[in-house]
Amino acid sequence: MAALREIAYYKDRAREDSRRVMAYRKAADVIEALDEQSRDRHGRAGSWQSLPGIGPKTAKVIAQALAGQVPDTLLELRGAAEDLGGGDVRAALRGDLHCHSDWSDGSAPIEEMMTTAAALGHEYCALTDHSPRLTIANGLSAERLRRQLDVIDELREKVRPLRILTGIEVDILEDGTLDQDPELLERLDIVVASVHSKLAMDEPSMTRRMVRAVADARVNVLGHCTGRLVTGNRGLRPESTFDAEKVFTACRDNDTAVEINSRPERRDPPTRLLALALEIGCDFAIDTDAHAPGQLDFLGYGAQRALDAGVPVDRIVNSWAADKLVAWAHG
Repeated sequence: MAALREIAYYKDRAREDSRRVMAYRKAADVIEALDEQSRDRHGRAGSWQSLPGIGPKTAKVIAQALAGQVPDTLLELRGAAEDLGGGDVRAALRGDLHCHSDWSDGSAPIEEMMTTAAALGHEYCALTDHSPRLTIANGLSAERLRRQLDVIDELREKVRPLRILTGIEVDILEDGTLDQDPELLERLDIVVASVHSKLAMDEPSMTRRMVRAVADARVNVLGHCTGRLVTGNRGLRPESTFDAEKVFTACRDNDTAVEINSRPERRDPPTRLLALALEIGCDFAIDTDAHAPGQLDFLGYGAQRALDAGVPVDRIVNSWAADKLVAWAHG
């Protein structure tokens, strides 16, 4: 049901509690699963709350929407939505190279993530669910990733003109190797490589680990390089320590973009490291790392950081046309 999903979108965008947001998405699933006769019966009886997963708030939205009204909750959320920033840099971005679906630790199906990206005006969006080592995030085995690629192929026509880019957020293992079948990585349009384990590794070891990963020809983007958390309900986490000059020089020399992660709780890389990567001559990818549809609009946050840092638009790889981007990724 469109009104419920739009409410979930705005609540995700506003960074409300994800469990409460899911109530609206689950209610939409329940209503969409009903046949027309059942909807009419519940509508006449006003018995929406008798359905599992429908509470007073979602029932009110359903009743108002089916009566042809814009639900009060949706009107309030639309009116409260703020510009997330980014100015000309945000306007130049053509897509997003880092987002997750419910195949790993995201909250929405691939189709909903991609239709939302299309509605935001994206020309392309890369689906980058986690790799198998990250079991806490339901990372994709090689077999599951192959199945996901088949699902994406089936969705392509449905979401056009948006171009779905196949991808992964692959874990950088402790020795700097990548947590996925090399043959599969070759097949993907975009590979984001990130450190998710042993974040407190000593500086020389972390530097070797990251340099080896970004020098791998299959890696296109170094994700959230310090791994820090600066706010939010996940708690705080300090930066990983590494020789940033060596890592960013390796990114530059190996055509690996440094991610400007747009999640407000990350703000990664920190401002001083963003300035260093710019000075060294790196390219950048401004990504949302979205785990829900409304978070796909977080690009504004990252774009504002790039704007403040003076990052030239032509050095932001997701400002490029899709064909140029994919050719660069496989160059």
